[in-house]
Amino acid sequence: MRRRDFIAASGAAFLGARASLAGQEDPVGESQRMPEPAVVLPTDGVPREGKEKRIAAITTAYFKYSHADDIITRFIEGYSIIGRSHIPHCKVVSLYVEQFPETDIGRGMAARYKIPMFDSPQKALTLGGRELAVDGVLLVGEHGDYPENEKGQKLYPRRRLFEEIVKVFRASGRSVPVFNDKHLSYSWEDSKWMVGASRELGFPMMAGSSVPVTWRRPPLELKAGTELEGSLSVGYGGVESYGFHTLEALQIFAERRKGGETGVRAVQCLEGPEAWKAADEGRWSLDLLEAALERIPGRRGRLREEDAGAVVFLVEYKDGLRAAAYLSRRHAAEWAFAGKIRGRARPATTWFYLPKPQRDHFGFLSNHIEKMFLTGRPSYPVERTHLTTGMLAFLMDSRAAGGRQIETPELEAAGYRITGT
Repeated sequence: MRRRDFIAASGAAFLGARASLAGQEDPVGESQRMPEPAVVLPTDGVPREGKEKRIAAITTAYFKYSHADDIITRFIEGYSIIGRSHIPHCKVVSLYVEQFPETDIGRGMAARYKIPMFDSPQKALTLGGRELAVDGVLLVGEHGDYPENEKGQKLYPRRRLFEEIVKVFRASGRSVPVFNDKHLSYSWEDSKWMVGASRELGFPMMAGSSVPVTWRRPPLELKAGTELEGSLSVGYGGVESYGFHTLEALQIFAERRKGGETGVRAVQCLEGPEAWKAADEGRWSLDLLEAALERIPGRRGRLREEDAGAVVFLVEYKDGLRAAAYLSRRHAAEWAFAGKIRGRARPATTWFYLPKPQRDHFGFLSNHIEKMFLTGRPSYPVERTHLTTGMLAFLMDSRAAGGRQIETPELEAAGYRITGT
């Protein structure tokens, strides 16, 4: 029995997951004492009528536990989210893989599930013909043997692959929804071009990672218009690769502050002694750091000793909000958030739970992507990823310049508004 068939036939009772509490009476949308509610998938209630949506999958490399495996495989085989089985109403009908390391599974997946493999994104989107022949595109430009520049940025070809997709749209006179994994590019200019193409041609677009849509423990969703006076996220890992996740963990709360997202005035990347000096000078909040770390399970040692080389991103928003993203070196290996809310004595805090080894957080992300493919409506704005892409690009400039503050007039014009409560 194929795994997709097994998942469809299995159907165990599910345990529960993160859900929005924006409708609660709590003015912040937070309940620190409530048990987690039952899992609600984005596609619950979305009609699954007619033929499955035909999906083209474009990726740089496809091996076990790569992002291609985490996302594309779920669209091929289906997946389980903490016991709840789900088969996407989508079918991967074409596959383009750019690189084939010894650990490649892309060829095997294509052979097993009879998915045609093509030697270009253009052919994958047209199924070897002349016009667009799919209903959605998965673009996973993560992993693979690509160069790194002097600033420590991995030069994944996301813009190049995206441009190939757009060429097909233009030639065909129509377009379909596109999902881009993680940040849009290492380059702010590339990100502007990509988002601009989506707006010009009018196709739905989503991007980003699994961190914003995974479980939050305790459940935390700030209501739009929350008076946020301070904000800090915690992360770990590579400065660029995991720094993006940490900025996303910051931005999903910052965008809900009073006045909405207004853009970013300046950024600065500090490391080691300079990062801790900035904390002692009150430029970022040790209290919020401690509050966020308290949410992460497990006891750790001495913070400053274990994280003597910590990296801290400082973000100054156009409306005056000052925020920080803290990248731990040894003290923590998780993501968390703490925010100071006007009129509240304690910070609002949460931990982003990424189940291991089952990696169900990619199930939540895949479900959001499926919803866009089925409805043509993104679950969250691509402008969020556009802004965090820009933050990261300029923060890497700051790091390369020895920690100098970088003014970002380009990001001051990158504000956006969220919808909902």
